[in-house]
Amino acid sequence: MNEIPFDTAALGRWLDSQAAPGHGEQPELERLTGGSQNTLLLLRRGDERMVLRMPGTAADKARTDGLLREIRLVRALSGTDVPHAELIAADESGEILGAPFYVMKAVDGWSPTGGWPEPFDRDPQARRELAFELVDGAARLARVDWRARGLEGFGRPDGFHDRQVDRWLAFLGQYRFRELPGLDEAAEWLRRNRPAHYEPGIMHGDYQFANVMYHHGRPARLAAIVDWEMTTIGDPLLDLAWALLGWDGEYPRESGFYVDVSGMPTRTELLEHYERISGRPTDDIDYYLVLANWKLGVVLEKSYAALQRGKTVDPKVEMFGPLVLELIANAAELARSLPTKRN
Repeated sequence: MNEIPFDTAALGRWLDSQAAPGHGEQPELERLTGGSQNTLLLLRRGDERMVLRMPGTAADKARTDGLLREIRLVRALSGTDVPHAELIAADESGEILGAPFYVMKAVDGWSPTGGWPEPFDRDPQARRELAFELVDGAARLARVDWRARGLEGFGRPDGFHDRQVDRWLAFLGQYRFRELPGLDEAAEWLRRNRPAHYEPGIMHGDYQFANVMYHHGRPARLAAIVDWEMTTIGDPLLDLAWALLGWDGEYPRESGFYVDVSGMPTRTELLEHYERISGRPTDDIDYYLVLANWKLGVVLEKSYAALQRGKTVDPKVEMFGPLVLELIANAAELARSLPTKRN
């Protein structure tokens, strides 16, 4: 186990002051995998299990500020029906461990990134349940009254769609090193087809199978939405579109996606479920699918560019090279198939 770079005795005293579980027990910490932006540590005090989340040792101010936003968001979700790892305590000051951090309840569940466990690997009906639960989580998040939860000023919902294209093109311009066919075509379509009206809500920002956990066994039940690094007040329908990137039109892909979504519900079934739970219409879902493909391609290109420049050695990032091209091409192809509605 890698050395823990802070005073665990000080952490224990602080946990006691916050009435955290395991009072008086010396904390035992173990590094966890999962999440790319922050450090995750399994925290044991006697028989109690918690998870501590904090910026990595080389984190810059932006990363630290992002974690502070996570703390605010998770605190706001307390008492809602949104599945999440419940907040136990947080130190925003950074005085205890040298950086802000928070402690949450450990989630007893599994992540789809390692593949489907039994019976979801072989039972088509069980696999359908996973998709409905994924969409259910997005719908529950979308219906949270964010103003009543103290999230005024958490994001800039006014003009959200007006900013998307220029913001992410500027982001791409900081590291762009190759041509991305279809990028400008999809961008122009997005500019011309922005929703005339939308209802702001909490948006996870990277909502997909990789960022949720499920309870063990059947029926499939969402245990927690995790990794809130990109959360904001924006348009929750973009989360829904992000979750549907494994679908080619109406039907789930038979192959080529990072998890096996074959046998899952049709897009129409999932849209109807989302509408029923969230109360939001999904008539303009094609716009959001163009934006989701396009934006994810831009975001992943940053990691791939870093790999090409020798700034990262993560072998998983190699797959982003062709994936980015596919996402951008998908955005452009879908845009070509749709009418242009507005200037």
